[in-house]
Amino acid sequence: MNLLLKPFQLVYCIYALITFILIMLLIFPFVIIASFFGRIKGGNMIFRLCMFWADTWFFLIAIWHKRIYEVPHDKKKAYIFVANHISYLDAAIIPKAFRQLLRPLGKVEMSKVPIFGFIYRNAIVTVDRSSPANRARSVLILKSIINKGISVLVFPEGTFNMGTTPLKEFYDGAFRIAIETQTPIKPVLYLDAYRRMNYKSLFSLTPGQNRILYLEEISVKGYSVNDVSKLKEEVYSIMENKLIEYNAGWRKPSNTTVE
Repeated sequence: MNLLLKPFQLVYCIYALITFILIMLLIFPFVIIASFFGRIKGGNMIFRLCMFWADTWFFLIAIWHKRIYEVPHDKKKAYIFVANHISYLDAAIIPKAFRQLLRPLGKVEMSKVPIFGFIYRNAIVTVDRSSPANRARSVLILKSIINKGISVLVFPEGTFNMGTTPLKEFYDGAFRIAIETQTPIKPVLYLDAYRRMNYKSLFSLTPGQNRILYLEEISVKGYSVNDVSKLKEEVYSIMENKLIEYNAGWRKPSNTTVE
């Protein structure tokens, strides 16, 4: 960005942070009330509050979302959504991208942030990847949620993709759960999240369009637990090709220019 615009971007980022906090404080009392209604009913209420927060915040900071559906999407159906992870903005985009009942899987570290952490751990399923026992518990919770007809969201890369390819290597978890619960995989791609805010700085936020691409669901019928790697590779290939096709705004294959 032109050096002359840097001060304006800093002011914009500070404004975005202030509005983020103010809206969070506005919904916080309602989140506390909703938390008394239990993990399912209360969690659904909190996710709807997060939708209100996202709608308001993104409007105020002039980031508009364009949802692109390659095939019609059934919001009444439970899926295991998998999305790419490239930006600090990814979590905030979730309640804009998924306009149906959903439980994301997120890092437990974020639950320690004051106020935000309370909303976070009541709206998502937390996981501590360093603890096998905690990972197993998170998987059981996700399966229970799916069995209640609620979709889940997993970032299979686990953390930011800072490499030279469109995606990092995937973890097995989402694909194993999909096979074990016979729930279809639904890839969703954040095409412009890196353009709006990259992983290098919290003060890289810019206004503009944010495209969200919904791909065709991938059935797991006929797959067994021995096919986890096969399913993972199939989904990886589809997501990688679509990120390139739609000109996702970050790292490209190593033989192309990095944006």
